[in-house]
Parts: sequence; C-alpha cells; structure tokens
Amino acid sequence: LMPSGPSPTLSIHVYTQREVHGTVGSHVTLSCSFWSTEWISEDISITWHFQAEGSRDSISIFHYAKGQPYIDDVGTFKERMEWVGNPHRKDGSIVIHNLDYTDNGTFTCDVKNPP
Repeated sequence: LMPSGPSPTLSIHVYTQREVHGTVGSHVTLSCSFWSTEWISEDISITWHFQAEGSRDSISIFHYAKGQPYIDDVGTFKERMEWVGNPHRKDGSIVIHNLDYTDNGTFTCDVKNPP
C-alpha cells in the first residue's frame, strides 16, 4: 500500500516574518528564506506580491528568474525596491526604501525550484 499525498522530497519550505513594522520615510527588509531537500536549480524563481490593505487584488512587484532580479514596472515600489537576496544562500529577501502609509498590506514571497 502506497501512502498518498505529495512527496515530502519535492517540497520547498518558505519562511517569512509574520509582521514587519517600519516608520514612514525609513526602510524595511522583507525577509524570505527557503529550504528544499533538492539542490537549488539554475531555474529557481522568486516572486514577491503585494496586496494593499483593504484591496482584493494582489500585484507582482518583484521577480527573480534566470539568475537576474527584475523589479516590476508597476505600482509605487519600482523606484524604492532593492534586491538583497541570494538564492544560493536560500535567501529571497528585498528591501523597501522610503516607506509610505500606502505600503501597508500583505507581501507574499513565492519560491519555485523546478523541476
């Protein structure tokens, strides 16, 4: 009898802080670390999404793919974001500079390590 459910060897675990507080005008680091039983492939991708407080919609604000960081050209973050992660160290963190009240919301870090 084979147990059902996803194979634990294929999973990737992503860790972020539950809450991050920052002062308007200052900067904050949004930490994202991950762990996988598999080696980190060259095709690893990391995407950060932002959902403003009170909004139903989430937008992609940052993407790391094919070894390159890309700051998405939408929203209010494009001039204020800095990539500080290193996938080889299992780190997908970003920094948001010059914080504003409108930055309140939910930030999500999504890591994919194909295949």
